[in-house]
Formats: sequence, structure tokens, C-alpha cells
Amino acid sequence: MTRLPRWADIVLTPLLSLVLAFAISALVILAIGENPWTALRTMVTGALGSSYGWGFTLYYATNFIFTALAVAVASHAGLFNIGAEGQATLGGLGVALVALALPWPHWGVALPAAMIGAALFGAAWAFIPAILQAKRGSHIVITTIMFNFIAAALLNYVLVNLMRPAGSMDPASARFPDSTRLPKLTDLAAGVGVEWGKNTPANITFLIAVAACVVVWLLIWRTRLGYEIRSFGRSERAARYAGISPVRITVVAMMISGALAGLMAVNNVMGEAERLLLNSVEGAGFIGIAVALMGRNHPFGILLAALLFGFLYQGGGELALWTSIPRELITVIQALVILFTGSLDNMVRMPLERLWGRR
Repeated sequence: MTRLPRWADIVLTPLLSLVLAFAISALVILAIGENPWTALRTMVTGALGSSYGWGFTLYYATNFIFTALAVAVASHAGLFNIGAEGQATLGGLGVALVALALPWPHWGVALPAAMIGAALFGAAWAFIPAILQAKRGSHIVITTIMFNFIAAALLNYVLVNLMRPAGSMDPASARFPDSTRLPKLTDLAAGVGVEWGKNTPANITFLIAVAACVVVWLLIWRTRLGYEIRSFGRSERAARYAGISPVRITVVAMMISGALAGLMAVNNVMGEAERLLLNSVEGAGFIGIAVALMGRNHPFGILLAALLFGFLYQGGGELALWTSIPRELITVIQALVILFTGSLDNMVRMPLERLWGRR
């Protein structure tokens, strides 16, 4: 059977899967007695119809880009990293420790330091499952899942017993200094004379996330290390024969993956909350798995898929706020998107490949 070209695999197949998912979602909305067109219009208007909606959509998308890139890098090495949630959690701890450690003179100085802290803590949390897989044969799926729970428990202990300000009942760190406050996209737009929304959490981290997509693309497809990662992911036996060390590739790929997941904390901990909260990740690590699947583990596809899931999150909130459609229905729509772009991928791909072959 003729293989689809890369552009069709990354864009066309997920797009058709998405159309099918939304068609089934429309039937579900009809079945509960609501108008699918009204629901779609509410979601589009709430997520994309104003600068306020765009601000929240881009904020959510930023989180999903980082966690999906983390999943994608590990996937290219044949590893299924389900621990992005825990790695992002520990990345937040790294951000908080850096932000509170010194009297930073300006956010431009604090931001690179916070990024290093987030990446190091995320990479360190991914290192342990990686070395257990490489040296002891412990399955990476099991260990990364368990480390999510350990990370949550560790953060709970640190916030309650070590970082909570005196007299506070809230399990959260102290608020970061004003000098570490990251500029919002609103501020950047105002700097070029454009009035673009107010009171939205979207900040400069979105631009960093886009840059991360470019860096990951260069790493995976334009460097020797990326070639070794892809070779190992395709065939461990062939990689061994070529002199590629399975231990080194497993550890390096997982640490890069953990570092990317940890970088997500710059957006929600430093850019939005401006302090470390107990549940700051809010499931973005698991959503990243779906985003990576839908984006075919390619940075460009991940960028598009993250924007879609950002739209679903923000649009779903507006849908629950302004209509009688329950908030849980958005979870159903997300599940349908994941189902069609993941489990039922061949249902769309195989007919496309046959049509492409005839063409």
C-alpha cells in the first residue's frame, strides 16, 4: 500500500479524524436536546472571537506544547513517557526555588535562570525511570506513572512543611518578587502599538514554546543525536549493531523529555500564578500525550494540535458558562478527538493511502 507523504500524514489525516470526531460530537449534542450549531458558535466565539478568549487559548496551548514535545522526544526513542505530569510538577519546584532564591533585578535575568531550574528538575525526575529502564529493565510506562504520584506527594510535603509562608494556611509558596513577573502577550502587543486583550494569562512563554518546537525539530531531524534517537526507536538491534549505546540513548532521550516537560512550569508557575501552587499542572501532562499522538510526534503537528486542545479547553469553559450543556460534554469531545486521532487512526489513514495510491 502506498505511504502518504509526510505533509498528508501530519496535517490531512488528523484533520479528517477531527472532522469525524466533531461530527459524532454533534450527534451527541443533538441526543441531549441541544443545538450543535449553537454549541460550536459559542465555543468559537469564546475561544477565538476576542483577544480575551485568544489569551486563554494560547495559555493552555503553551502548556500542551511543552508536555507534547516531551512525549514526542521519548516516543522517537521508542519510549512511552507518561510521566510528564510529574516532571512538570517538579519543574515548578525548580522555578519556585530559583525565583525566590535571589533578589532578581529584572525578569530578563530571572527568566533564563528559571528555565534552567525547571529543565534541570524535570530532567532529574525523568532520569530515575530512565536509568531503571536502561539498567534494570523496569518498564518505563510503569515507573513514570508511579513517579507522577511520588512527585505530587513530594510537592505536597515541600509546600506544606518547607515553603509555606509563616501564618499562611494555603499550601503554596510565597509570591514571587515583582521583578520576576513575565510580560504578558498584552504587554508585548502594547509595545508595538496594538491593543490586545486584558487580564489574560498568556505570556512570553508562548513564544518560548514555539521556539522549543523549532529546537526539537532541529534536534530530532538535523543532528547526530537525533539520528541516534530515531534509529534506536525504530530498531534497538540495528542500533546496537551500529554502535549506538541503548543505555546512553534511553537516559539522554528521557532527560531531554523531562526537561521539556519541566519547562511547562515557566508558563503556569512563573507566568500566570507567580507562585507555586499545589496542583499547578492540572493534568496538562496527560493531555500532552493526546496532543503528541494527534501531532504525529512532529513539532509542527504538535503546535497545531496544542492550539486545538487550547481551543477545546477555553471554548469548553465558555460552553459550560453560557449554555445548559454540561461541562463533562467537553471531556466527551476531547475523548472523541483522541479516539479518532489515536486508536482509530487507521480508519482514516488506510482509505487515504488507497486513494493516494490510485492517484
